[in-house]
Amino acid sequence: MTTTCPVSREAAEFDPFGDGYQQDPPAYVAWSRESEPVFYSPKLDYWVVTRYDDIKAIFRDNATFSPSVALEKITPTSQEADDVLASYDYGMNRTLVNEDEPAHMERRRALMEPFAPEHLVHHEPMVRALVRQHVDAFIDEGRAELVNQMFWEIPLTVALEFLGVPDDDKPKLREYSVAHTVNTWGRPEPQEQVAVAHAVGNFWQYAGGVLERMRERPDDEGWMQYGIRAQRELPEVVTDSYLHSMMMAGIVAAHETTANGIANAVKLLLENRAIWDQICADPSLIPNAVEECLRHNGSQAAWRRITTRPTEIGGVAVPEGARILMVSSSGNHDPRRFEDPELVDVRRDDAADHLTFGYGAHQCLGKNLARMEMQIFLEELTGRLPHMALAEQDFSYVPNTSFRGPEHLWVEWDPQRNPERTDPSILQPRVEVNIGEPTAVHHSRPMRVESVVDAADGVRHITLTSDDGTALPAFTPGSHIDIECGDTGIVRQYSLCGPPPAPVQPQGCPVPHTPRPERYEIAVLLEEESRGGSTWVHDHVREGEVLTVRGPRNHFRLPEQAQRYVFVAGGIGITPIRAMAAQAAREGIAYEIHYLGRERTSMAFVEELLAEHGDRLVVHCSGEGTRADLTALMSDNATDARAGRVHVYACGPQRMIDDLTAGSTDWPEESVVFEHFSSTLGELDPEQEHEFTVHLEDSDTDLVVTRDRTLLQTLRDAGLQIPSNCQEGLCGTCEVPVLDGAVDHRDVVLSASERRESDRMMSCCSRATGERLVLGL
Repeated sequence: MTTTCPVSREAAEFDPFGDGYQQDPPAYVAWSRESEPVFYSPKLDYWVVTRYDDIKAIFRDNATFSPSVALEKITPTSQEADDVLASYDYGMNRTLVNEDEPAHMERRRALMEPFAPEHLVHHEPMVRALVRQHVDAFIDEGRAELVNQMFWEIPLTVALEFLGVPDDDKPKLREYSVAHTVNTWGRPEPQEQVAVAHAVGNFWQYAGGVLERMRERPDDEGWMQYGIRAQRELPEVVTDSYLHSMMMAGIVAAHETTANGIANAVKLLLENRAIWDQICADPSLIPNAVEECLRHNGSQAAWRRITTRPTEIGGVAVPEGARILMVSSSGNHDPRRFEDPELVDVRRDDAADHLTFGYGAHQCLGKNLARMEMQIFLEELTGRLPHMALAEQDFSYVPNTSFRGPEHLWVEWDPQRNPERTDPSILQPRVEVNIGEPTAVHHSRPMRVESVVDAADGVRHITLTSDDGTALPAFTPGSHIDIECGDTGIVRQYSLCGPPPAPVQPQGCPVPHTPRPERYEIAVLLEEESRGGSTWVHDHVREGEVLTVRGPRNHFRLPEQAQRYVFVAGGIGITPIRAMAAQAAREGIAYEIHYLGRERTSMAFVEELLAEHGDRLVVHCSGEGTRADLTALMSDNATDARAGRVHVYACGPQRMIDDLTAGSTDWPEESVVFEHFSSTLGELDPEQEHEFTVHLEDSDTDLVVTRDRTLLQTLRDAGLQIPSNCQEGLCGTCEVPVLDGAVDHRDVVLSASERRESDRMMSCCSRATGERLVLGL
């Protein structure tokens, strides 16, 4: 495919095989995330996509974006190399990675049972024993090259055990695996292609030979034997050629990504010493540390698709037959999705939303096995070698677009300081392995109350700092944090009301950098009809107390570009508006603030706002006879709004939101954005509801949501650990991924465009419009 469209200089120079991409893919394409998130690469003859939402939308639409090219050679090979492969009867075809629907899902369902948590847990003792044995071999030496001495061999051994493959030729299998990676995703030189082809051909024949031997003992343990037995039941679904291809692909996928993943993780954590030390001191952080490492520096840098029809990606027209390179590692660093994405934050509460395992129907089946192995690696190393450090070295990578991990990782330590020499209890397991995504207990953040002052009648202004000294993530205006109210079981969301630090742009850096804040500020109104949260805060939060916090997260985000803002705050709704107005002032964007309240004494920050914003602030105090005319306000801004010249952001009580909504019915989408105090949209009336079925894709399970139960309740009844706080569709905590089906959205979190996409829903309140939903759970 060729293009006659203008290509930017950066797009023309894009080279995923060069050292810049290999060393740090997200940094290499930072320019793209900011200014050209979808571009054509003439060198690669691919369209490259770098933003999180665009990549996720591609993953979700398998009909328009076919995975059929996922294992296609990204670099055409010579005729001589092709002849070599043909001499081995090489016939790598469809696998779970590159198959279209409906065949893909039929086969996935037929083969997924061994990946269920109850089956994976049986592999934990073997993984622990292998890691212990390998660390024993070098712990007294003071220096080790971890990739060759443990990170490759252990995941390969586990992979072979899981697959049911003999492990008597691991060095040869590692050679074959690297050759397969280079052959599929790399750019081997012409003189290399023949040697690579021979290795791949031998790999193909090896896989076929092992498969034939397995057929003689189909009742043995192993995923491939499970597939052979499944073939008896479903011969048209699980075919001979499919099993042969899956044998070869499975050996690579089941170990290479894990080996690279743990090498990347240890490198990242040792480069961020304070985080490594934090995990050494508190191993309960390990499950979420694994997710953060997969997000920040994962082993899968990119995925591929091909368009089946003309379409658009992020507003960019893309023709039929266009090959797509989704740089998922870049999406994992998208500030539109993750607050302060460059920070390594092992307490990040949405780290598991990374794209390293893919998303949707083709999400990695073996993700939980990889998580288990990486947790055990980190537990052993942080417990037995907390004083370990990176040795001086240069890092190299096998040049390719997709799989990424250092070829070598040298570490060193003083054996005399090994803690087990004086404390044998170090050798006992320190933490329970979490098979699956981390739960709230794994990513909470301890924060110390620095000050508590009255900002107005009934309003407490609370300043929080990091309790353990680790950096606080930078946040964007509109962000909130979750606060656990002691042991009450209550969790409440409070907007961050302090101004975010001003961005700076160091010389030579392609994007601005936002300094990390030293503290977070919130303000809490004591509600007359409190559900317990505000009462607890007012009664119990004192200076010096340590609170359990999660976040920050942002569901009330300002647009990337705006000409003018109208901010409207009702009462305590001033908290997110205060931060937004500070940013507008800093960026020189025209704005005005309308602050509504009953009495001036109950309006938090009013004097500070007057000093900061002057006549841009209009105080509407009903007790002083200056009640706001919201109908007139919207009418005055209607012309500019319809022309896209103004954005209205409002937070306050429902009556205020209703008045603003009534005045903007014909305005463009996203020109009026609300944050709500409460919601009645999700209230359940069994007499008015209908029963529906949800299919859980990952576990191939059907659940019935009855008329008197919410989806959240039904999922929890089935044993799924779905987090939730508000239970009203206000906070976004209970979001679950939707793969298929129409959603009756009842939350007040998602925008109109997000609702139309229907790729997510709030399980505490939203339901199915029809009879069935398919969830990515």
